[in-house]
Amino acid sequence: MRGLVLALLALGAVASTPASAQKYDTTSPVCKTNYRFGGEDTDCSYTSLAQCKAVSSGLGAICFDNPYYAGAAAGRPRGAARRPRPAY
Repeated sequence: MRGLVLALLALGAVASTPASAQKYDTTSPVCKTNYRFGGEDTDCSYTSLAQCKAVSSGLGAICFDNPYYAGAAAGRPRGAARRPRPAY
């Protein structure tokens, strides 16, 4: 019985730990990774490669297309609001 209780506690501890966050933001098409002593830092908040390259000029950084970019919503321009539902 004690072994079962310990196994359930261990399972609960594993299940309650938070998962690591995704490294890439899905709302912007371009990312920049800064390489520095002790690691790297990725920022996916750029709208074009030219913008990213201008910001990262002179830094140990690389700009690249965001592999997880979701793109604009299909069928409507980016930022356009949905029509309200009719009231009955």
